[in-house]
Amino acid sequence: MRILKEPLFHFILIGFAIFGWFHLVSSENDVPADIQKITIDADDIALLTSRFETSWKRTPNEAEFQALIDALIREEVLVREARNLGLDRGDQVVRARLAQKMDFLTSAIALSVTPEDAVLQTFLDENAARFTTPSLIAFDQVYLGDAPEPDDIAQALLALEAGEDWSNLGVPSLLLRSMPLSVTSVVDSTFGRGFSANLENLGPSLWSGPVQSGYGQHLVRVTQMQPEQLPPLDDIRDAVVSEWRREAGDDLAQAQYESFAARYKIETPTPQEDEQ
Repeated sequence: MRILKEPLFHFILIGFAIFGWFHLVSSENDVPADIQKITIDADDIALLTSRFETSWKRTPNEAEFQALIDALIREEVLVREARNLGLDRGDQVVRARLAQKMDFLTSAIALSVTPEDAVLQTFLDENAARFTTPSLIAFDQVYLGDAPEPDDIAQALLALEAGEDWSNLGVPSLLLRSMPLSVTSVVDSTFGRGFSANLENLGPSLWSGPVQSGYGQHLVRVTQMQPEQLPPLDDIRDAVVSEWRREAGDDLAQAQYESFAARYKIETPTPQEDEQ
């Protein structure tokens, strides 16, 4: 018969053979007593409805609602049968996912807690470096070239002190003539490493220099400087709460793991056994 030569027919036969073999080798003790009973309760209904409303911004109609239930039942049937066949055993992806979900359960507890201001302030004080804003600087600059003559530097300074239009002085370049208020790392990425450090001791609103950059020498006028600072709690409350919850979740997950691990007798190979 032609059907016996069809690849799909052979594939189906192989599939039945594989599943039959799994059923034979699976232990009866691995089959839960209530394998034949699947109950969809009110919590399942609420979760399905919530997920649908989150995705589609509306409640499901009758047909969509039934499709959601059918999909959940199908998933549950396949998951139980997969476990009966032992497909979850030795699967690193499944094991990692289960361990991850256990961590999520404990982390979720921390996410549901709203700490008091005193707790947040203590956390902020103990972790000030995490929330301290970096120093900022803004300046104008006149590029003098790679190696300007001393007379050229002196003449440029005299012109600037006399109030001449500084935007027309110096050597033309693609460098920003006016650097807006920026973190020092951005300044150094634009003008070369260490350039921002050379500006820290310059007087405000005064032309000074020359200052060496990665491109040459500059006359610089610092227009604004903002030192690093730790903002008050009210200004960064959301960030502090987020960090507190993350750290609390990590601590809780570790404590929960240690309480679980205490229930087991854990044996590991000794170095001598490893060598053998």
